[in-house]
Amino acid sequence: MTERAPLSRKLSAIAESATLKVDAKAKALKAEGKPVVSYAAGEPDFATPQFIVDAAAEALANPANYRYTPAAGLPELREAIAAKTLRDSGLEVSPSQVIVTNGGKQSVYQAFQAVVNPGDEVLLPAPYWTTYPEAIRLADGVPVEVFAGADQEYKVTVDQLEAARTDRTTVLVFVSPSNPTGSVYSPEETAAIAAWALEHGVWIISDEIYQNLTYEGVKATSVVEALPEVAGQTILVNGVAKTYAMTGWRVGWMVGPADAIKIAGNLQSHLTSNVNNVAQRAAIAALNGPQTEAEQFREAFDRRRKLIVSELSKIDGLVVPNPTGAFYVYPDVQGLLGRTWGGVTPTTSLELADLILDQAEVAVVPGEAFGPSGYIRMSYALGDDQLLEGVQRLQRLFAS
Repeated sequence: MTERAPLSRKLSAIAESATLKVDAKAKALKAEGKPVVSYAAGEPDFATPQFIVDAAAEALANPANYRYTPAAGLPELREAIAAKTLRDSGLEVSPSQVIVTNGGKQSVYQAFQAVVNPGDEVLLPAPYWTTYPEAIRLADGVPVEVFAGADQEYKVTVDQLEAARTDRTTVLVFVSPSNPTGSVYSPEETAAIAAWALEHGVWIISDEIYQNLTYEGVKATSVVEALPEVAGQTILVNGVAKTYAMTGWRVGWMVGPADAIKIAGNLQSHLTSNVNNVAQRAAIAALNGPQTEAEQFREAFDRRRKLIVSELSKIDGLVVPNPTGAFYVYPDVQGLLGRTWGGVTPTTSLELADLILDQAEVAVVPGEAFGPSGYIRMSYALGDDQLLEGVQRLQRLFAS
């Protein structure tokens, strides 16, 4: 008998999402009755605003939503996204330049599929969201990490990008505010990077999913606002998940030049067709409705941000840059490595994260999920009491 043909080599090489893996482990321990505090998931703990839920309930009563609709999204939602793009990213686009996707993750995947050819190098500033390198590889591209540490507030410079550029470089990933670091590029830094990309004909895939979550008067300036000329080689990806506490609704989008959107739309027509119509109707309500609760969410995140930075900074051995966007803090933990805690001497942030979970019942994501070792990501999108309890456990664990 002939042996079965092998599984896909490309998919076999793809790693599971590290953040989801840690979150699943934390939830499993909670289910066993252990009092785990998890900082792993990038997911607001708030309920979706009621007026959005009501819009979905109303949509359920309309039989038109039980049918196929345009693969690129409901016209009304594409119009609302175009309006948001002008409002928040400073770019005027036609609704035909918008594709509605099953969450922001699908828009990231399709963006790389649209502009990456086999062997193309994609400059990936690190620390990076764990999905980017895998999505690049799925497009047969080659991720090229460009690392910026805590001393640079985790923000890469034009000089670093230029040093990493080769004749095979075709794409740059730009994320501001950043997951995992919470860093926000200044308008000047953003404009400089956009100008560099324009000069060298490099596509920019700009993930703006956290653009409405900034603090201390900081604004997340879009690359297309900083330098409008770069819009012809930029794809913006975004969604309702973080701003409106709608992670499970799975509505994202991509915005870009007509030719790139055309081929991405062709892909989606075969990949998924339209996004759930009820969720699309909810997203219309979110974007067009009152922003009062979204602002309340942002204010709550800001309060938690100040608390976690203040409390983590009390731990000797941690370097805690001040994040001004998203809902993550990304401490440099190298000062804790090589020291013995509870009989264990961690030498990597992966080992440190295991120690923290075992000895303090606190779940954090190690830096290896986002680039080099020596860091941990902690989401402060959890309740105030849990947030403080978890950090106090770390303070007791690492008390010297």
